[in-house]
Amino acid sequence: MCAVHGSHPGMIDEAHQRCVQPDACDWLAAAAAGFSDERGLIAQLTAAAGPLPSTPGQAESEAALAGVRHAIEMLARSDRGGTATGAAAALVADWMEIRHLLAHCATAFGIALPPTTLPSLIETQGAVTHLADSPSVERAMTFGARQLLAQHRGLWDLLEARRAARG
Repeated sequence: MCAVHGSHPGMIDEAHQRCVQPDACDWLAAAAAGFSDERGLIAQLTAAAGPLPSTPGQAESEAALAGVRHAIEMLARSDRGGTATGAAAALVADWMEIRHLLAHCATAFGIALPPTTLPSLIETQGAVTHLADSPSVERAMTFGARQLLAQHRGLWDLLEARRAARG
């Protein structure tokens, strides 16, 4: 997670800075501020976990992670109104589930898990409903969300393959 979402500016920051969909700027600002705290958390957990053991295929894994980061960055930089917002909304929604895993990690490392400052799922759903005000924007938001979730599916598959390689 830190390799993909731990850099600044992150995907939501990029989407907010570009703000191709002006009505989304306030929601993106709140999401970017909240994700800044999440970046700090994943950095702290990564430091607590220490370096990963070397396993076969590590170079290929690093290349795959770079590909995921690049794809997510391209979503955030899209000039099509709604694509970056849809991807950001999907990240916020998916992060709420990812945070459950991070909570287990925090417990294992004895790290207190602060409450999230990301917009809630209800706020995110409300923003998506409000922002998808035309069929073309709705399609763009759906595209962005699906692409972000596809990248996360690939990330989970990679993590599972790495776990299996470590045996």
